[in-house]
Amino acid sequence: MAKRRDRYRSIWISDLHLGTRGCQAELLLDFLKHHDCDHLYLVGDVIDGWRLRRSPYWNASQSKVLQYLLKWARKRGGVTLVPGNHDEALRDYAGFDFAGVTVAKDVVHTTADGRRLWVLHGDEFDGIVHGHRWLAHLGDRAYQAALFANGIYNRWRRLRGKSYWSLSAYLKHKVKNAVEFICRFEEQLASQAKKRGFDGVVCGHIHHAEIRMIDGVLYANDGDWVESCTALVEHFDGRLEILDWPTIAGARIAAEGARISIEEEVEHDLDPRST
Repeated sequence: MAKRRDRYRSIWISDLHLGTRGCQAELLLDFLKHHDCDHLYLVGDVIDGWRLRRSPYWNASQSKVLQYLLKWARKRGGVTLVPGNHDEALRDYAGFDFAGVTVAKDVVHTTADGRRLWVLHGDEFDGIVHGHRWLAHLGDRAYQAALFANGIYNRWRRLRGKSYWSLSAYLKHKVKNAVEFICRFEEQLASQAKKRGFDGVVCGHIHHAEIRMIDGVLYANDGDWVESCTALVEHFDGRLEILDWPTIAGARIAAEGARISIEEEVEHDLDPRST
């Protein structure tokens, strides 16, 4: 049976970090196979060049994600790649088209209701990345160590039938400095968007999905596919929404399991041998 696809006008995903052990490639592939849109934006850190140079890692699921994205671009078109700091080498190819994927340093997206949104990865406004690159790389190593520990913990949770839980996302919400950094980042992006005459900004980079108004400007962050596995979507009326795919997929699987269970029960009741 063919998968039912939810269709949107636009979809933004970022921070896939293909090439790392933390990449949730199977969940991402599942998301892509259940969705369709007119405009697909890959908002940076699609392939993690930092990690591939330091300690290469690649598995079959990550290859399937890359193949699926290229197939999407070839058959449906409308795919734009906005590089981030982890795949910054691709910024040298801004303006080029690779097998249906258009590369751009940033791009302006006009919603169905006429709002002009500035789309960029967002690392340009992260002072640590641009002012202290050594500190950014050190932080990346610590982050990968946290993801490794989180992976072990979640394997334990799966064995006990529990859902995925993100340690780093939890810490971001609880540690005061992390919360302050996120707020400053969001406010700076919104301020820059306002100065440039945009109605809003869409970004990634900090792995924290959010939609909110800041000083009259829409700030939207599509999250990531390492910790939260979220995407930002635009409905055909221009409304924006964050999709939490682990939660949605889990509910879908539970519903399908319940439906199958009910069908089996009905079949059993109708079977004359069951009386």
